[in-house]
Amino acid sequence: MTSFSSDRRGLFKITAGGALAAPFIMTGAAQAQDQATETAMPPARTNSFNIGAFKVTVISDGTRLSENPHETFGTNQPQQAVADLLQANFLPTEKFVNGFSPTLVDTGSDVVLFDTGMGEAGREAGAGRLLDGLKQAGYSPEQVSVVVLTHMHGDHIGGVMEGGAPAFKNARYVAGQVEYDFWKDPARVGTPAEGGHKGVVSKVVPLAEKMTFIKEGSEVVPGIVGVEAFGHSPGHMIFRIESDGKQLLLTADTANHFVLSLQKPDWEVRFDMDKAQAAATRKKVFDMVSTDRLPFVGYHMPYPSVGFVEKAGEGYRFVPATYQFDI
Repeated sequence: MTSFSSDRRGLFKITAGGALAAPFIMTGAAQAQDQATETAMPPARTNSFNIGAFKVTVISDGTRLSENPHETFGTNQPQQAVADLLQANFLPTEKFVNGFSPTLVDTGSDVVLFDTGMGEAGREAGAGRLLDGLKQAGYSPEQVSVVVLTHMHGDHIGGVMEGGAPAFKNARYVAGQVEYDFWKDPARVGTPAEGGHKGVVSKVVPLAEKMTFIKEGSEVVPGIVGVEAFGHSPGHMIFRIESDGKQLLLTADTANHFVLSLQKPDWEVRFDMDKAQAAATRKKVFDMVSTDRLPFVGYHMPYPSVGFVEKAGEGYRFVPATYQFDI
């Protein structure tokens, strides 16, 4: 059996790849391999747990660092109020990190993917990791049988195409009828929604023949039902997942920050297209989540993006999941 020294200097010889540094001179080939390892992308992050008989895997598509949180969250509030709330929650006041978390649900009969991340457009900035995450979790794109688009903002539809072809060639697609009709409409041209319209026309419209359009109460597959949660986008939808008496709510972009959007659900968010409706939807959805003590996956919650909420004053406190699904 090989033994390792436990002295402190020895601990600091562990490389980023997890191997212990060895006291020998490497050949040119070995050096090249070592350099390639150091510059390679880190493994994709995945987190799997069970809801009844369903296996749920949350995949990190990547993160993005942004400045000036008040320009995105609490846009109808004084800048200092946003800073004070962040500071009270042990968060920086000048910067924030936004994550993107597509979710895979393996029902045993279907492999259902909710949202597709940033795709090729995000890779230069270190995002677009969905396909890596699928592989890390033991799935191939060909195994995905259903792709559900909660809504059609770019960070949710960016990965439906890969190299100009469908990334999930064996899948059928599901989206809200209201959402699709809004973004496809050429009336968006010349409006602030024109960029989103062009993205949908290039990435989603070519898949329309393989797409099922749903509304409130529509079943995606047995055990997964759509719920209208409009406001963030015109036809934004969330999904209730149920198996063997266990439930999970996939809330997509109902709340986009675990503090600023949940503790202050009335605060306006720049990316919410109908800000009043989005605020009303936040309160309706998270009142249900807190009252029914439902676990939920939020696309922009801190990875692994799974947790609970409890009512706290005018809003809600996010409670990250720990070992609840492991025992």
